[in-house]
Amino acid sequence: MTGKAAIVGAGPSGCYVAQALLKAAPDLEVDLIEALPVPYGLVRYGVAADHQGTKAVARQFARVFERQGARFYGNVTVGRDISLEALRGAYDAVVLAAGLSGDRRLGVPGDDLAGIYGAGGLTRALYDHPDAMALPDLGRFPLIIGNGNVAVDLLRLLAKHPQELEGSDLGVAASQWLGASQIESLAIVGRAPAADAKFDPVMIKELAKLGHVKIRVVNAAPDAGDKTSEVLAALDGTGQGPRRITFRFGLTPVAVLGDGHVQAVRFAGADGAEDIACSSVLTAIGFEPAPGALPRAEAPGLYAVGWFQRGPRGTIPENRADALALADRILADLSPDTAKQGRAVLAGLAGVVDYEGWCRIDAAELAAAAEGRARAKIQSRPEMLAIATGK
Repeated sequence: MTGKAAIVGAGPSGCYVAQALLKAAPDLEVDLIEALPVPYGLVRYGVAADHQGTKAVARQFARVFERQGARFYGNVTVGRDISLEALRGAYDAVVLAAGLSGDRRLGVPGDDLAGIYGAGGLTRALYDHPDAMALPDLGRFPLIIGNGNVAVDLLRLLAKHPQELEGSDLGVAASQWLGASQIESLAIVGRAPAADAKFDPVMIKELAKLGHVKIRVVNAAPDAGDKTSEVLAALDGTGQGPRRITFRFGLTPVAVLGDGHVQAVRFAGADGAEDIACSSVLTAIGFEPAPGALPRAEAPGLYAVGWFQRGPRGTIPENRADALALADRILADLSPDTAKQGRAVLAGLAGVVDYEGWCRIDAAELAAAAEGRARAKIQSRPEMLAIATGK
């Protein structure tokens, strides 16, 4: 089968769609268009720096370009460098796989106080995203709101001793920031009971291996047959380190308290209202489209996939299943139009980074890795572009 498909977003969902399309129809022209100069999205800037096993899925995605014939067009923003309408006019199918980069707000009084940081914004700063904010001062008593894997990732990284980051790809600035941290305690609070928390039990078990913490789990009696609550209950009392971690459940935030800067969060629970003092608040309650994001509605020849389509639900393997189902639907719908110009519509765009350019960036980062680190990510866009073009 012939035809032309453009995928907007070269993160896991986009790469999985390309992989499935080309496996079923190797003669398709498949192009992945990415706003950043580098591919792999969430794998590079969202998966925790100390989870290198998960990040290894990028090697599978590399084969999409190296063996299956997909092309990478990095540093191209749809809506700025080329319109969505132009893409739809040039390709038989256009897939929106742009993910979600906006942090969902608490939606309670005081959620605009200084000292509140979304998990997405903070992880981008930790993982050297080119558009990241500066790493903030979290103070001595950060409070994490959320009971999913993103919340646990933040908790684990903030609780780790610098030596426990060996083998990660955490950069110099973030490593120094964590090393200089004055955090004495970390609280992690969720509105659901422990049995309904969305933590992966494997990630909870990781916390028991930390050497500098003391962990308390409140109101998490094991629910027979529920692995998450069993693992949480077993975690209670772990460790004798100086940094305290406390899990709380069944508490719903109703207000953030403070005079210009957050000082506490008021929660509603089964026993009434409770104020938990904190020096900062980290929200890990989901993601939403960033301002100016692409439209999420589908139309003939226009598809959406992954978090961009479903919302912030599901792990990378779950997004793979979603992508495979979409690829089948695209192939069933596809009616190639030989008059469509395909990737020729991208010719002449300034500053495009192709796959070879990404490989130059990748090689430079691997070569610059500090001792004990997997790579040294380049954060500056101009530097990425200079390396990609050999200039």
